[in-house]
Amino acid sequence: FAPHSAKKQGQKLATMAGPTPLIKKTVVKKRTKKFARHQSDQFIRIRNSSWRKPKGIDGRVRRRFKGAIPMPSVGYGSDKKTRNVHPNGFKSVVVSNVAELEMLMMHNRTYAATVAHSVSTRVRRDIIERAEQLAIRVTNAAAKLRAEEDA
Repeated sequence: FAPHSAKKQGQKLATMAGPTPLIKKTVVKKRTKKFARHQSDQFIRIRNSSWRKPKGIDGRVRRRFKGAIPMPSVGYGSDKKTRNVHPNGFKSVVVSNVAELEMLMMHNRTYAATVAHSVSTRVRRDIIERAEQLAIRVTNAAAKLRAEEDA
C-alpha cells in the first residue's frame, strides 16, 4: 500500500501548477474488470466483444445460476460524488472554442477542459492561453503544439 500512496503524492505535486480539484474523495470502483459476454471463452469471433445480455430461454447466466459469470446490474454503479471523475480529480468537458471554455470559469475546480480533436492549432493556442487566464486545467494542452515550438 505504501508505494501506491507515494505515487499519488508524486502525481499531486506534479499537478500543483493549475487549480487543485475540489473532490478529495478517493475513487473506489466496485468492479474494474470488463463484463465478459456469455460463452465468449468458447468462440474466437466473440473473444474480446463487449457485453451483450443473454436472451436464451435456458441460459444459466440470464437466470443467475451459482457459478455462472456475473451480469452487469445497477449495484455495480459508482458513487455519485466520484462518478466520471478522472484520476487527476477533475471531470472532463470537451471544448471546441473559447466561448465554450468560458462556461467553466466558475467550475474550474470541478471540471477540466479537453480540447476537441478537430480544433486547429491556432484556435487551440487561443483556448490554452485563455484557460491559463481563467485558471482552468486543460488535460491535453500539449497536443498539436510540439512541432510549432521547434520552428
